[in-house]
Amino acid sequence: MLAASLNGSLGTAALLVGLSASIFGAIVLVFGVRRGDGRMLVSGGRYAWVVLGAAVLAFAVLERALITRDFSLQYVQEVGARATPPLYNFTALWSALEGSIVLWILVLSGYTAAVAFRFRTRRTDPLVAWATVTLLVICAFFFSLSLFASNPFAAAASAVEDGQGPNQLLQNHVLVLFHPPMLYLGYVGMSVPFAFAIAALVTGRVGEGWLLETRRWTLFAWGFLSIGIILGGWWSYEVLGWGGVWGWDPVENASFLPWLTATAYIHSVLVQERRGMLRVWNLSLLIATFCLTILGTFLTRSGVLNSVHAFSESAIGPYLLGFLAAVVVVSLGLIAWRGDRLRSPGTIDSPISREGAFLANNVLFAVFAFVVLLGTVFPLIVEAKDDRQITVGAPFFDTMATPIGLVLLFLMGIAPVLPWRKASGELLRHRLYWPAWCGVGALAVAVLVGATGFEPLLAFALAGFAAGSAGRQLVLATRRQGFRGLLGRANGGMVVHLGIILIAVALASSSSYLRAGEFTMKVGETVEFAGHTFRLDDLYDVADDRSVGIKADIAIDGGQAYSPQITKFTSFGMDVPTPSVKSGPTKDIYLVLEAGSKPSTGEAKVKILIQPMIMWLWIGGLLCAIGTTLALFPGRHRRRPTDPVSAPIDTGEGEPREVDVNV
Repeated sequence: MLAASLNGSLGTAALLVGLSASIFGAIVLVFGVRRGDGRMLVSGGRYAWVVLGAAVLAFAVLERALITRDFSLQYVQEVGARATPPLYNFTALWSALEGSIVLWILVLSGYTAAVAFRFRTRRTDPLVAWATVTLLVICAFFFSLSLFASNPFAAAASAVEDGQGPNQLLQNHVLVLFHPPMLYLGYVGMSVPFAFAIAALVTGRVGEGWLLETRRWTLFAWGFLSIGIILGGWWSYEVLGWGGVWGWDPVENASFLPWLTATAYIHSVLVQERRGMLRVWNLSLLIATFCLTILGTFLTRSGVLNSVHAFSESAIGPYLLGFLAAVVVVSLGLIAWRGDRLRSPGTIDSPISREGAFLANNVLFAVFAFVVLLGTVFPLIVEAKDDRQITVGAPFFDTMATPIGLVLLFLMGIAPVLPWRKASGELLRHRLYWPAWCGVGALAVAVLVGATGFEPLLAFALAGFAAGSAGRQLVLATRRQGFRGLLGRANGGMVVHLGIILIAVALASSSSYLRAGEFTMKVGETVEFAGHTFRLDDLYDVADDRSVGIKADIAIDGGQAYSPQITKFTSFGMDVPTPSVKSGPTKDIYLVLEAGSKPSTGEAKVKILIQPMIMWLWIGGLLCAIGTTLALFPGRHRRRPTDPVSAPIDTGEGEPREVDVNV
């Protein structure tokens, strides 16, 4: 009991230290800025390291409690169990509300300390100071949330010898080790550009200078958010047994919403850097992205939604909504206060220009985000207003998303070839020649392999067009500079475009040409489906310390046997299907063992799905990760924003020089 009480006391103390350091650090920095006291600014910045230390300690203590099965803590009783394998016992920390907030705090504190380290030579800069204040205030909120509303170190009400373990869906696939942390690195990482946006508004330095401080932070967070979403789709595909990767689940949408607004910002910020336009829009996008991460946390962890992802019910909803409301009010107030300085000196010379394409791109992303947000929260609004439950299903989202996605593919093909300001017809004909032929070629190949349907064929043609445009730019860049031509935002972005295109093609193929069949098979029996043979070789019971189940061995085309399974975890009593998948470059063969299978009679109920091109979805996700990494490195020729509406920037070997155009 000594170790058990030590875990609870030490963990709570760590949260209290983190909260105190966040508050004191923010106060010291505010007074330092007001007084122009450099020593106070330097001292205030050091609190970020205390906050990080407290977060690391809280995380380590909670992991120790889980590893040692300290059932004196209520949280360990809820998610820990002696039979849980070490991997899933480790990941149990973020399998429920209290622990996931600790993970959030750890990631947020890490970003705050990283900002303090990155700008350690500029601690007396008011912009950096106010950004740090903003991050510390966010840290203080989440420390207080963990300490007072969802404390994982709270003592259990009664003693038990064992717990029930993490949710059954979170202890049967290794991706649970990667998907949530990646998603949090993306979610929480959006706090950094938000903090600098707030700092720019507070200091009045709302020109283009503050953008230089945030672009790589935004790309870094966006990359992890993208990877987290892709891994979530992979987890869904491998675990849930339904054969899909994206079901427009409300909590899936909660991660997709900030991705949409962050993607819009990554594109539109180029227009502000080059032309001095869209200042209010870019600030609004960053604020919206951060607000949507808070909304996503509310939807995921407050218990207001019925979702495969929403594993907890809690009372933290009002706290999150109150914090969200405060962020919106303060942010909008600052924008209104700085309205006179936010007027954009640049204008669009022609809609047929790169800035025109980026503006259209942003409008589409904004519409897309609004559609997803409306479909996600509308049932909550109806329930709150009329006390009745409704569901907005996948057909609504598919109907609305398909045309938007097709137009975005078209813009992905057009935008890279457009020059700034204005494009002539002759220039467009020259630059679109090869992309257009790539689109025709993609359409021809699709028809030759038997693709049908207007929307899928249009998607393939536009994907080929967009891929040709991205490929053209990459070829030109590598021809001039070799491998180094792939570095930088522009060309790294083209690699990301190729990844997104592959994902679009894979989704269009798998959803349009899916073939599914359900069969009742006896051991030794063979069935034919979609040009393949399936033989049930065996059907048998399986069991271990934490579960019982049924497994089938099914040989595909007379070759290797694949083994779908149904598992029932003894702590939960719910059947969890574990599919078995034969993956290939052209299609996946997806086997699911269904309820009603009986080893005693040798009779199995099997669902078979043939899904084209699923593998290319994961390859597309890998390309997105590679492209984001390439975009984080500066290219050989870093453009100077020499347009009169932009601040001059020193692109030498030293730190970028910020010039405030509003002075």
